[in-house]
Amino acid sequence: MITKKLKIAVLGASGYVGGRLVPRLIEQGYSVRCIARHPEKLMSRNWPDTEVVYGDVFHQSSLIAALRGIDVLYYLVHSMQGAKNFEELDSLAAINCANAARTAAVKRIIYLGGLAKPTLKLSTHLQSRQEVGRLLRKTGVEVTELRASIIIGSGSASFEIIRDLVRKLPIMVTPRWVRSLCEPIAIQNVLDYLVACLDEPRTINQILEIGGGEILSYKNMMKIVAELMGKRIFMIPVPVLTPKLSGYWLNIVTSVPMSIAHPLVEGLRNDSVTSEQRIRQWISVPLLSFKEAVRTALEEDKQGLITSRWTEAEKIKTDSMTVDYQKTFQDQRKIESEISADKVFQIIQKIGGSTGWYYADWLWKWRGILDRMIGGVGMRRGRRHPTEIRVGDAIDFWRVEAFQPGSLLRLKAEMKLPGLAWLEFKVQSLSPQKSLFLQTATFRPTNWVGFLYWYAVLPMHLLVFRNMAKNIIRRASSDR
Repeated sequence: MITKKLKIAVLGASGYVGGRLVPRLIEQGYSVRCIARHPEKLMSRNWPDTEVVYGDVFHQSSLIAALRGIDVLYYLVHSMQGAKNFEELDSLAAINCANAARTAAVKRIIYLGGLAKPTLKLSTHLQSRQEVGRLLRKTGVEVTELRASIIIGSGSASFEIIRDLVRKLPIMVTPRWVRSLCEPIAIQNVLDYLVACLDEPRTINQILEIGGGEILSYKNMMKIVAELMGKRIFMIPVPVLTPKLSGYWLNIVTSVPMSIAHPLVEGLRNDSVTSEQRIRQWISVPLLSFKEAVRTALEEDKQGLITSRWTEAEKIKTDSMTVDYQKTFQDQRKIESEISADKVFQIIQKIGGSTGWYYADWLWKWRGILDRMIGGVGMRRGRRHPTEIRVGDAIDFWRVEAFQPGSLLRLKAEMKLPGLAWLEFKVQSLSPQKSLFLQTATFRPTNWVGFLYWYAVLPMHLLVFRNMAKNIIRRASSDR
């Protein structure tokens, strides 16, 4: 029996599964080290007795240093949100990690991959997930590979796609993939298996399939979700919606952008059902039914209790994707008011999602629609929590880059732009009942197109940013 003295490392702790696995490991008494390309994103999680260190899957030396003294590594990195060459990036990351683990004398790697019969003609994404497992095993480090179908839980991309379709489309024109079979599994059970593998030596050097025990078509799953949401849906099957067209459709209707929707839908042409259940014989886990998993996810959604969400996963990319910028434009607003700094910041902290942007929400929505049309993330991601903020959170088409409670919120734009953009809010206390509010919009153009873009939207920005700042102070005043 493996003892709880193991030193555990997690690669991918900012992602959907990793963000829930780390607290579970801590609860079980393990010593945990999180490895991240941007460690500051994990600092705000405030996980007790947890190390957060730098490590980049594309720089093997950084991984070797981060893995020193580690017994078991959870490898939860993937490129679902990645670039067009995501297979190459996935492979390179896996090779670097496996080599680093061997050099650092890591005893074991536990990897969560995708479920599908390898004998089938797999989608590019599923093929890549299974290739990662092979590459991790190649260097001789002991590997446990768990393969799962779609994961059901609040904040998972698969669940949000089904939920959004049911919520927004009472009548659906459905493609062939809604008849594909899968064996969904609750996020709680995925975590059960991931943690229990540590104490079950028979799982070492094994590829194990995990599922919830129910085989359902996507059509059946949508009907069950509709029933639990108190809605009725009608489906009209058509043969013409290809995976790419379906990806565009999901990009428009659901919160999940094209970069995730397309590989997900492409994988749906393959049935995703367990063909062996050895892990159920070795590890006793009370499996949640699909209805139970959905009911829990919907309740957490309703209460805003989303522990982690697909939007938090760090994009897998190399340093070669950086750009050199020559010019910076800014729009800055300062307002001194007879309102406490805490009261002003409470209003700032609610920005985005269902609260909106404090001025011309219809313009923000149109900007989000335009972004979706050109393959961007749009505005539908919303917020993970209505008031809570941490570094790395997605807020509509922004990402929280810096956050200091009561004083600073800096957002980095993730919409399609010919440059980089930030929106920063600062509040300074001048006295117990007086504060200075500073709002700064910054844009760095990539090239001449970026310069044209800035001047083209300047009149709109002047209107929006001026009134947004005024309305934040008005809202803070009226909430007193």
